[in-house]
Amino acid sequence: MSIIICPGIHEPALTENFISGGLETYFHSQENSVNILSVPNNGFSALSGFHILQVLSDRLGDRTKSSVIFISFSAGVVGAIAAAHWWQIYGGEIKAFIAIDGWGVPLWGSFPIHRMSHDYETHWSSRILGSGENNFYADPPVDHLSMWRSPKTIQGRWVDSSNEVSPPKSRLTAAEFLQMLLNRYQ
Repeated sequence: MSIIICPGIHEPALTENFISGGLETYFHSQENSVNILSVPNNGFSALSGFHILQVLSDRLGDRTKSSVIFISFSAGVVGAIAAAHWWQIYGGEIKAFIAIDGWGVPLWGSFPIHRMSHDYETHWSSRILGSGENNFYADPPVDHLSMWRSPKTIQGRWVDSSNEVSPPKSRLTAAEFLQMLLNRYQ
């Protein structure tokens, strides 16, 4: 399985922080069975599903029909959702699609979708554009880039958006929520 990281339009160091701070525990618990692929952030190429799909094809080679999890942030959600649909059309399996602060981006697909938002208003207003059952929002609210820069420090709520009920362990960090999802889809 591969985890595809699709950053937004920001400093590359933020993506490095996200990987080390949000996925570190997950990778240590795996036995090298997960391949992480971070799509290069070249400004507006984050918006291009074609660019992301080309990077995936180049890097995964003969594994283009393998299963993947997309984790995307901000403007990167735009290109990532298009690439995910194309990946599926070409025979690849999407285990899950995780959109972090992809406000204003419609998210529909025949694969599990989860949204993570930097505040409740973003969470609530994004639901009308599609979301899965298990989502996360920061509480207290944080600035947009903090979701990507430091997911270990972001406290928030896990909610089932189909009925707005919080599961038993509703308070957790963004990194814990991500790891819960990754464990589910491994």
